[in-house]
Amino acid sequence: MIRKNHGFTLLEVMIVLSILATLTVLSSQNIQQAIRTKLKIQTQLDDTSQVRDALKIMERDINLAFHYRDLELEMKALIKKKRDAAKKGNVTTTTLFGQPPPPPEMPVTEDPNDPLTKKSENRKDPATHFIGKNENLFFPTMNAGRISETQTQADFIVVGYSIQPCRKPGAEGQTKDCLVRRTNPVVEGDITKGGEDIVLLEDVSEFSFRYFGRGKQDWNTQWDSINGDATTKDKFPEAVEISLTVEKGEDAAKKKKISMQLVVPIRFPNNPAQTNSAPSTGFSQ
Repeated sequence: MIRKNHGFTLLEVMIVLSILATLTVLSSQNIQQAIRTKLKIQTQLDDTSQVRDALKIMERDINLAFHYRDLELEMKALIKKKRDAAKKGNVTTTTLFGQPPPPPEMPVTEDPNDPLTKKSENRKDPATHFIGKNENLFFPTMNAGRISETQTQADFIVVGYSIQPCRKPGAEGQTKDCLVRRTNPVVEGDITKGGEDIVLLEDVSEFSFRYFGRGKQDWNTQWDSINGDATTKDKFPEAVEISLTVEKGEDAAKKKKISMQLVVPIRFPNNPAQTNSAPSTGFSQ
């Protein structure tokens, strides 16, 4: 009686092992490629999120830009103007505070004790200002957070944005351009100086501002509420355009650019009302 042996031959076993080894290598390569792709996508998402987060901070600051005008002095100037006009006889039918105007021959004299013209020597002008250029920006904002509720701090602070060189961690002597946010609780004096700097973003290659407001036909690269022209003096812009570009990567040929642009409106420009014929009251409408 002849017995038949059932099983794989050596050749069949070798073929199966070769196929399994090939599948294992291919699977391992696919898994490694998937991991590399995931890391690359995650890095791109993280870099994009960093740029977007920096823009969100700037957007919040600009949205809450705080423009305080000295309405007390503006109201006194308006009352004095009407009173002087009444004394000169230019007002014939309008009464001032319910009283008839004085006779035309009454001379207009300046009283040193007049509360409408007298200004306290210790009184400081509380007006806030907005100074913006193409490459930097400084202004007060209501976006002022406290570390603790007992901290003594005003409800608004001065913030500034500019590009400054910063050192790369672990690389002595190597610097790169960084987006810096400056905060200063002191709003008096030169708002472009003082304060503490915090780096918001690294590897910045392009950064610029443009400003738009009433009286301007197009976007402008400068806005100065202190020494500007008649359109910008003592006024805030109504919107600010931010352009930001970051380049990531060590190899210059393989650097990845992330560019974003954002137009941010100012919610409280608080500019004097503009009228064509009637005299301005100094209050925003």
